[in-house]
Amino acid sequence: MSAQTLAPAHPTRQAAAPLRVGAARSVRHSFALAGRGVTKFLKSPMQLTDVVLTPIISLLMFVYIFGGAISGGHSHAYLQTLTPGVMVMTVFQASIGIGVSLNADASTGMFDRFRSMPIARSGPLVGAVLADFVRYVVCLGTLLVLALIMGYRIGTDPLSTLAALVLLIGFALCFSWLSVYIGMLAKTPASVQGLMTIMVLPLTFASNVFVPDKTMPGWLQTWSDINPVSLMSDTVRGLLNGGAVAHPLLGSLGWMAGMVAVFFPLAMRAYRKNLG
Repeated sequence: MSAQTLAPAHPTRQAAAPLRVGAARSVRHSFALAGRGVTKFLKSPMQLTDVVLTPIISLLMFVYIFGGAISGGHSHAYLQTLTPGVMVMTVFQASIGIGVSLNADASTGMFDRFRSMPIARSGPLVGAVLADFVRYVVCLGTLLVLALIMGYRIGTDPLSTLAALVLLIGFALCFSWLSVYIGMLAKTPASVQGLMTIMVLPLTFASNVFVPDKTMPGWLQTWSDINPVSLMSDTVRGLLNGGAVAHPLLGSLGWMAGMVAVFFPLAMRAYRKNLG
């Protein structure tokens, strides 16, 4: 990762006096800006192409190309195990988009407009993250419909299914703060995409999304046991297919809280530097 790649998008700007507002107003500003982001998606649905195609390609490829070899011909059983894991993988990958989008906003001077408005300094970032809710809903809806068509069957009740979907969206929202942070540092949107892909792929493939971790070498199995993608996959499998939920859920919630605690303040600090 080069210093040039992580150079702030706008290193020099005239300083502006920070606007201090109460927590309630900050929340209102964030939701108002989230509405702006949702409107952008509605006016240009093509922005959702990646979150529609990624789950389709992933599920079809791993079931029909690799599934036979991995499952020993038991494709239906593999589909039952794979689908919850792919749900985690696809929303995790979808969280990359927020950093790319914010970096593009910075390069077009959108942050200068926000700086001149009487809004909370955190509003643009929090609003953009909240607006990504639409991307995650479209992603999960597409994948779940396709999985049901392919033969996947939910083995629990509607409340457990709803809990799984809420957790998946919360997981993506929490991890999106890493993407936001990289987006505030990287020089171009392409740099954000590349850097986030380098981080996301090892987490995804060194997990139990595609294969049971008991088939991995000991050192890799140890990592998979604490990998946030594995923990969330086990949580979703328990909620959708039936099984233990408490242990992986606690681990997942710990990772989610940790990501927000670390990367939210880092992203805000980088954002303020971009503002000058």
